[in-house]
Amino acid sequence: MLGGGWVEVVALAAAFAIAVLATPAGISGAVLLLPFQVSVLGTPSPAVTPTNLLYNVVAAPGALYRYWRQGQTGGRLTVVLITGTLPGVIAGSVIRVELLPGPHVFDLIVGLVLLPLGAWLAVSRGRPGPAAAQPVRIPPLVLICMAAAVGCIGGIYGIGGGSILAPILIGAGQPPSKVAPAALGSTFVTSVAGVVTFTILSVHHHGPVAPDWPTGVALGLGGLAGAYTGARIQSRLPDALIRRLVGVLVLLIGARYLWAGLS
Repeated sequence: MLGGGWVEVVALAAAFAIAVLATPAGISGAVLLLPFQVSVLGTPSPAVTPTNLLYNVVAAPGALYRYWRQGQTGGRLTVVLITGTLPGVIAGSVIRVELLPGPHVFDLIVGLVLLPLGAWLAVSRGRPGPAAAQPVRIPPLVLICMAAAVGCIGGIYGIGGGSILAPILIGAGQPPSKVAPAALGSTFVTSVAGVVTFTILSVHHHGPVAPDWPTGVALGLGGLAGAYTGARIQSRLPDALIRRLVGVLVLLIGARYLWAGLS
């Protein structure tokens, strides 16, 4: 555990490095910062969840602004994802404070879902030739339901819906150039809603329910610079490399949650 002003310094540096790696794939980096906050920064639970969401609120605009300058907005996909994740994250925030006695069951579920998905993305080669231009079409209603479920998990853990939605969409053949801004856009909107929800809930509850504002802002500032940098270099990276990067990140995340659930 760290003390004094070192918490904010280490938080800023770590968030920058993680955001540079995660942003090209549409992942905010919050999912990797959750275990880092608990084990290194010492952020208490359940405040670690809204603190992670606060990171998304501060960090995501850097990448979104860069994508907007590059003509990448996510289009209709962004609206569909927000439609599902927004009510999901509010429900997840309430569940985290009111009903969830412990994280182990959800750790197991998240780990068991992410590990095979990450392995598939890391080792598969995609669909070469003309098939690569024909991604698997997920009906909007199905995608909204998926986004709602992911948003609920995001509200419970503060991991950002894009961390799960982006690998699914990229694995289905959607180009990262389209998925990344849509996933990060939905992550930003739902994170704002999550921070507001936790802040309201903290008024009526004892204990660390509200975000750890100094840590969250420090994480967010590091992520802001890192996300902008990651979005800027995305166009220079081949889709296959981004796919492998997503796969490795998801494998690491899934392994961490599975280990935590079994501990």
